[in-house]
Amino acid sequence: MTASETRLRADAQRNRDQIVAAAREMFAAAGPDVPMEEIARAAAVGVGTLYRRFPDREALIRAVARESFAEVLADARAAAAEEPTAWDALVRLVGRSHQLQASVQLALVSERARNILEDDPQTAAFRDALMAELDAIVEAAQAEGAIRADVGSGDVAILFSLVLRQPPAVVDPEMLAFERAAVLMLDGLRSRPGTPLPGRPITGEDLRFG
Repeated sequence: MTASETRLRADAQRNRDQIVAAAREMFAAAGPDVPMEEIARAAAVGVGTLYRRFPDREALIRAVARESFAEVLADARAAAAEEPTAWDALVRLVGRSHQLQASVQLALVSERARNILEDDPQTAAFRDALMAELDAIVEAAQAEGAIRADVGSGDVAILFSLVLRQPPAVVDPEMLAFERAAVLMLDGLRSRPGTPLPGRPITGEDLRFG
């Protein structure tokens, strides 16, 4: 392979990576119906370049889903192996909000994306492996006495999807709205809740609507 061919291949891979990264951020924030032109702009590539890498929205959704699930799965396995308790592993996993957000938007929130992904065996394999890992973490945390006995990993996944959806716009991002919601969610799973919340109470006046 010539130096020119190597450079072209590296450029193509970089463009692809930028497109997937931009799409993942935008899908997480607004769902998978974001205009392709906006994704190309965010990725700093032309629309033609985007369509050369991904001929349609379905191909891009599949690529984002596979990479998002793969990263969350790697995070879950690392957390289970490295944290001192299963509860700590779950808290760490919840903290990985960006990858989780994209995965949740694609797998649980968006009906269009679910229809696209339901027949994709690679996405299904990642999703099944992630749920198996979550099963193991939840069961281990219950054996530790950290999580209430009357919930399952499906309950946790549903709570993830609710917390990770975009909340109403918050005037001050330093209010730690997501972090507060995550602590409330995790506390509801605990057999003995009572974790102090970060930040200060968020009032109705702190939220912007419409």
